[in-house]
Amino acid sequence: MEAILAGEVRARWAWAEPDVWTDRMLMTLEQGVRGGRWYALMDKVWAPRTLSAAFARVKANDGAPGVDHVTVSMFAARQAEWLARLSDDLRTARYRPQPIRRVWIPKPGRPDRRPLGIPTVRDRIVQAALRLVLEPIFEREFAAQSYGFRPNRGCHDALARVETLLHAGHHHVVDADLKGYFDSIPHERLLARVRTKVTDGRVLALLEGFLQQEVLEELTSWTPDTGTPQGAVISPLLANLYLDPLDHVLAASGHEMVRYADDFVVLCRTTAEAANALAQVTRWTQEAGLILHPEKTRVVDVTQPGGFDFLGYHFERGYHWPRAKSVAHLRDALRTKTPRTSGQSLAVIIADVNRTLRGWYGYFRYSHGSLVPLDKWVRMRLRSILRRRSRRRGRARGRDHQRWPNALLAAQGLFSLTLAHRADISP
Repeated sequence: MEAILAGEVRARWAWAEPDVWTDRMLMTLEQGVRGGRWYALMDKVWAPRTLSAAFARVKANDGAPGVDHVTVSMFAARQAEWLARLSDDLRTARYRPQPIRRVWIPKPGRPDRRPLGIPTVRDRIVQAALRLVLEPIFEREFAAQSYGFRPNRGCHDALARVETLLHAGHHHVVDADLKGYFDSIPHERLLARVRTKVTDGRVLALLEGFLQQEVLEELTSWTPDTGTPQGAVISPLLANLYLDPLDHVLAASGHEMVRYADDFVVLCRTTAEAANALAQVTRWTQEAGLILHPEKTRVVDVTQPGGFDFLGYHFERGYHWPRAKSVAHLRDALRTKTPRTSGQSLAVIIADVNRTLRGWYGYFRYSHGSLVPLDKWVRMRLRSILRRRSRRRGRARGRDHQRWPNALLAAQGLFSLTLAHRADISP
């Protein structure tokens, strides 16, 4: 009987790293640890098997090097030696996080940029080990309406929930936007949330060290007093942990919230209900030291023109389709692959374009409406390359459609968003 029960528990927690979370630990997790808090976890963090599992995840994600210029492949070449040294440094409390390299990356479809923190590979491994150890503890009590960066959940699950609620008559939507959320989380309040479940002082000190890592940007450096950097492995878990009480507050009030990390909407049946939900969100965020963006936070009636955006989609009057910024982001990505001066063969260019188109369509395949304009735009880009090669100036137009017809591009293997969508929605 105990073996059957252990098997059932393991099945429910199949995503938890078995080198960290043994069957006995999972049984304790389900039944509830004595006193509600975990006391001895640091030995799980520095355990060689934990660090090996953590590096496997870091290696799979690859990513740029940090301030020490050590790449993932360089670390892999000396994996056994460097992981052993890292384990010993953690065990003997000699480990110290290195500074974070900060870069700025474009926001899709917008002229402004957002900051991205790049820890060293070594620090990413330790953060991944911390996440392997801590995530099940907090995941056990995370609210059901949270979907971002959680095991066996994703964007499409959140979008499906939004669609279900809209069809059920929840047409008044609180479209909320937290201003600079990842950079504004108060450190002490965040650590206080961690302490509600974890009392291991060395784990808490390690987390605090990551929150207070020096940040290097070009020729300047500083130590942040708020926030957890976007790009850090541990940040998604900490960000979910800090917003989890808001999930439970709204659920206790009967409000239907759908949250993906710091992006969330509250779907209500009436204007009054939406106003009440917004008031609750406003009170909670103020008390939590966060700021709702005054221009981007609003109440929307989705039966009227205007609608709202969520996770790359636009929702309006019973339909949803890729929001304008998502389309702009796709076009920007394809422009870099289809310059008129490209010297690659058409087949090579199309193969590269197809990778982007298929990935984009995989996410937006559930859209309503036509994708024909995008297909036309892609073909125009390809015809413009061919036009340049035939010593004609400017973008493709006029008789270029007859010179290089759709059938020719299709024969070269060009992926069609329209045909894929038609096949998906056909009975």
